[in-house]
Amino acid sequence: MLKISNLDKSFKDKQVLSNLSLEVKEGSIFGLVGVNGAGKSTLLRCISGIYQADKGVVEFNGRDTYKDEKVRKDIFFVNDEPYYPLSASILSLKEFYSSYYAFDEEAYHKNLKLFSLDENRPISSFSKGMKRQTLLLFALAIKPKLLLLDEAFDGLDPLVRMNLKRNLYDFIQDSDATIIISSHNLKELEDICDSYGILENGNIATYGDLLESKANINKYQLAFKEDIDESFFEQFDVLHKNREGSVYTLVIKGDKEEVVKKLKELDPLILDTLSVNFEELFIYEHEGGQK
Repeated sequence: MLKISNLDKSFKDKQVLSNLSLEVKEGSIFGLVGVNGAGKSTLLRCISGIYQADKGVVEFNGRDTYKDEKVRKDIFFVNDEPYYPLSASILSLKEFYSSYYAFDEEAYHKNLKLFSLDENRPISSFSKGMKRQTLLLFALAIKPKLLLLDEAFDGLDPLVRMNLKRNLYDFIQDSDATIIISSHNLKELEDICDSYGILENGNIATYGDLLESKANINKYQLAFKEDIDESFFEQFDVLHKNREGSVYTLVIKGDKEEVVKKLKELDPLILDTLSVNFEELFIYEHEGGQK
């Protein structure tokens, strides 16, 4: 299990993470979301042991990821901006990684073919997407216990993204590893993540099971023949409200059956309940946090 306790991280006079605590269970695919500049990459670097926290601790399976070199062999970080030595090729990197990590040759060759990469070509000549695929290739061959993916799907074509998701799903089913994926494209995360956290103002504003959270936030459309007293809505945890004429659209957090029962007291002409997707969940949770 990954456990983060009271984490602070600043750069000069800018505080990026503040008293952040989070637990991610083993065997989970966790989606880390937040607006640009929220600190997602900084958090992943703290988890991987690249950055030392100013305060607090990051532990994976009870071991400090910054202080304990041995636990870092269980962790692999796919950076948003991959860096490679100028003369490096995939083949030379394979020699490096296989000397440090346990290495699955079959998975390496399978994904080398999947990504259509030339292992002898200099990586410096690759596009950004190809450089990302190179790191993903090694991540899937190393099979770490904790895999950190920063903007994992950026620059990948649709077929490669689909195949990568299948590989990640198979990997976690076979190994019971933990995967954390940060992305600005929430639609990419919805069909693979089982849990999520929203990073906001240097802290995790909301986190939990994705399906449960989506079930607990619903969109309600109501129409009335006469004006109503809008103060009635104050009893709900309303994340978003919009009115067009006699039609209201409300996004409400809470048990759907209880909310519908209460809304029916207004005797609406129409009462429809709609589910929200992951992107809407993030938007409405973010709006709710700004109130």
